[in-house]
Parts: sequence; structure tokens; C-alpha cells
Amino acid sequence: MKKKIIGRRERISILDLELYDLDAKVDTGADSNALHCDHIEIDEHQMVHFTLLDEVHESYHGKRMKMPLHKLKLIKSSNGEVQERPSIKVDVEFFGKKYKTVISLTNRSDMKFPMLIGRKFMEKRFLVDVSQENLAQTHEKEI
Repeated sequence: MKKKIIGRRERISILDLELYDLDAKVDTGADSNALHCDHIEIDEHQMVHFTLLDEVHESYHGKRMKMPLHKLKLIKSSNGEVQERPSIKVDVEFFGKKYKTVISLTNRSDMKFPMLIGRKFMEKRFLVDVSQENLAQTHEKEI
């Protein structure tokens, strides 16, 4: 299978969360995907509750969301701090195709991008050209 070339930043839609054309940083240094959200709580039924609210990112609609917990995982953040983060399994649309993927939930309010696309999602599917950006939109216009 031929791998598609993606840029250092792309747009991705998280269908289950009704987040469309979200700016994402393609991060080959990150193992997994991460999504910015606030007020993250896990209830006794193993459901994760979180809020998608951020003035900077217009696609964030302020809704309180609830999804089944996929798993809790220890993740080393970019500053080297180890955090226990909940993750959810969702459908995303990227480069005109739908994929099932796992996303960890964390507060990324101090980061430029609300989402990171990590290596596990990219492997066997995509190659990263760091000199490019938003190749997915270019691809969609061609279709």
C-alpha cells in the first residue's frame, strides 16, 4: 500500500465529537494522539466526561461530552512530566477517509494546536513532509 504524504500541520475531523476541520499538529515525537479538553472526569460507569471549550479554536463548541473510557494510560508530556490520561476510541475523518483511532484527553490550553496526531495513527498510512502544511485540504479540493 502506498503511503500518503502529509504536512507538519493538518486538519482532522473527530466525527463522534462533532469537531470538524480541527487544526492538528503532526507530531512524530508523540506516540499517540492527544486532544485538548477541560474538566475531565471519569464516573463509576467508566464513562469519561469532558468539555470542549476554548476561545482560540472556533471549532470547539462548548459542549459537555460523554464517551466510554477506552483506557487510562501513563503518558510523558512534552515537558517530561508523566501524567495518567484517559483515552477514548473515536471515528475521525482525515484525508477523505474514515479511521477508528484512540485519542488521549488532556488540557492543552498552553499549546498552539488543540490536537496532536501521533505516530501510532500515522504508521503504515502516512509519511510526513515537514516543509508542507494542510495537504489534506489540497487533496480534498482535487477530488
